[in-house]
Amino acid sequence: MPKIKTHRGAAKRFRVSAGGKLKRSQAYKRHILTKKSAGRKRRLTRPAQVSKADTPRVRRMLPYEA
Repeated sequence: MPKIKTHRGAAKRFRVSAGGKLKRSQAYKRHILTKKSAGRKRRLTRPAQVSKADTPRVRRMLPYEA
C-alpha cells in the first residue's frame, strides 16, 4: 500500500491539540483593523476549533497527524 500524501495547504493551516482535536486560526484579522475593537482583535488572535462537520474532511487531508 503506498503512502498517502499530506495536503500541504491544510498542514500549514491546521494543528492537532494535545487532546487530539483540530485547531485553526481565526479569520477577519488580516486587514480593515481600524474599525474593529481592541478586544475583538485580541480574541481573533486565539486559535479556534475546527467544527464537527469539517473535522472528517480535515483529518483526511492530514493522514499522519494524530
